[in-house]
Amino acid sequence: MGRTLRSLVAAVVATAALVGCASSGGLDGDLTDDWAPMGRPGPFTPAAGVCQVADFTPTVGLAAYAPVGCDLPHRVETVHVGAFTVGRATPPPLDSPELRTAFAECDTRASGFVGDDWRAGRLRLAVAVPTGAGWTAGSRWFRCDLTELNTVEAAATVVTRTGSLRDALKPPSPLRLGCQRTGQDRRRVQTLTPVDCAVAHDAEFVGVWLAPARPYPSRPADWAPLYDGCYGAVARWTGVPADPVLRYRSGVVVRPPGAARWAVGDRGVRCYLWLSDRTVTASLKGAGPAGLPLRTR
Repeated sequence: MGRTLRSLVAAVVATAALVGCASSGGLDGDLTDDWAPMGRPGPFTPAAGVCQVADFTPTVGLAAYAPVGCDLPHRVETVHVGAFTVGRATPPPLDSPELRTAFAECDTRASGFVGDDWRAGRLRLAVAVPTGAGWTAGSRWFRCDLTELNTVEAAATVVTRTGSLRDALKPPSPLRLGCQRTGQDRRRVQTLTPVDCAVAHDAEFVGVWLAPARPYPSRPADWAPLYDGCYGAVARWTGVPADPVLRYRSGVVVRPPGAARWAVGDRGVRCYLWLSDRTVTASLKGAGPAGLPLRTR
């Protein structure tokens, strides 16, 4: 091999060696061996602090999950998401101890969220759980959902609202229950219609009585504890003694949750004072015996 050819080969080898030894900027030329393996997808869990355009459903799957900001029109607000800790093959049914425990947690969280017992306003609390397929895939959450209603009486409908319910029951609040005008049939209150307390009215929301864990009232005798509890709420609201004479000062309207909600753990009874013989044009909060005298009929 001539000297010129040998020199050319040596230069090529040297150049190749230099290129091979040059820094690769952290790459070794293999584009696959340094990627960390992707983790397995985890079970779906909804977020708290978001809202839903669609109505509440008792089970929620990923396909139907479409959260929006609460500044947009919506019908449901999720105020808390908790977790079931008891192993089950399927989601807890309506009347299960697990769902009652979840409702109790939601009850506390929702009341803290709105600034008072949520039952003191035109609100409904409900608990959603994963679908059967979601539960099988590992989802173990429960979701605490609040909705605004047009009334807390029968045939209530959900209100499409804009804005979060956080602190919504802190006074003054248009959502709070207050003075009412009754619709009566044979001396029994059938309906309650909210009115301004300066307008003549014969009833007023006085608070919530929490019933103990017992079957839903089905016989007349079963209702006696609910009436007693609400009379106690009347006494506290108006500032009169909770004595046997109280029943001659005011009647009561007792509004417990429905049987299905009772089964899931909602034991909050809405209580109203009722004046069967007169109307007033102011709230009777703190009115005392002079503001709630003995009834003449």
